[in-house]
Amino acid sequence: MNESSKLRWGILGAARINQKLLPAIVEAGNSRLMAIASRRPGAAAETLAQYAPEQQDVKTYDDPELLLNDPDIQAVYLPMANHEHAEWALRAIEQGKHVLCEKPLALKPTDIEAIEAAAAKHRVTVMEGFMYRFHPQHGRVKELIDSGLIGEIRSVRTCFSFMMKPARLYRIENDVENGGGAMWDIGCYAIHSARMFFDHPPLAATAMAKYVDSGADVSNSGVLDFGDGKYAQFDFSFERARRSEYEIIGTEGGLKCHNVWAMPEDTPVISWWTEDGRQDEEKLTPASHFRLEIEHFSDCVLNGKAPALSLTDAQDNCRTIVAVLESAASGQRVKIA
Repeated sequence: MNESSKLRWGILGAARINQKLLPAIVEAGNSRLMAIASRRPGAAAETLAQYAPEQQDVKTYDDPELLLNDPDIQAVYLPMANHEHAEWALRAIEQGKHVLCEKPLALKPTDIEAIEAAAAKHRVTVMEGFMYRFHPQHGRVKELIDSGLIGEIRSVRTCFSFMMKPARLYRIENDVENGGGAMWDIGCYAIHSARMFFDHPPLAATAMAKYVDSGADVSNSGVLDFGDGKYAQFDFSFERARRSEYEIIGTEGGLKCHNVWAMPEDTPVISWWTEDGRQDEEKLTPASHFRLEIEHFSDCVLNGKAPALSLTDAQDNCRTIVAVLESAASGQRVKIA
């Protein structure tokens, strides 16, 4: 693909996630990195020098508005602070930019409604950036489920955690209402992956959480009720050893994804067992879900395709998260509208 036919990207922020996403844009076959912006003077240039020093023709801005006003930019990746995502997504959309927004897309379902309306008005593509969904291992999981191997799905268990290090304390500076804490950082993965295996949103949530003085949650566990005795148990924390896994139990067996956050150098592992005594562990080919996410989004924009993760999916995830947070705060079971 020649350079003129690639999607031209700008990055709207110098967040840590650029360590993974910036090289992914550079490596993607249908994408071209054009610019990076940050409000911290010099941060955009530092980010480029650190993660893609060979990219000599990339512009750097010390004002995100300058990037949004750049006519050479077609799409933006948005990795700002959680509570800023909705505001800056709307700003980008109003400038006619396509938006791939780092999860969570917004902290309130009404903000996602506004984003969806603006995207339709300006005819741009918007997707919430759950990179893990683009790793081929989840396609293999779906193949096994669709084959009938484990029967009808009755329960899902998800677990996402790591021990908080001093460099990441900024994640708990804000309370949960303002995007701080474990829920908006890693809990959204637990909720999103739990929902992936049911054909409708959960009906209710029950949860409990541990909070710190700022009002941020550092641990949260609970259950999503999908009706008819089908449940998803979730657990996520900044106070437990690293885990990123899900397990699915059906009427005929079970299946486990051992590393949802598999990096390009990791060998993904899926294991399964059945009621009739069969069992296996499959080791799959390593892949970069970050690069695959960028290539997917770019392909959608360039060829007029609908993204794999719709704004309806983003709405459902946000509504579920809000219900879980309400349940943890109140100690009550919360219905999900």
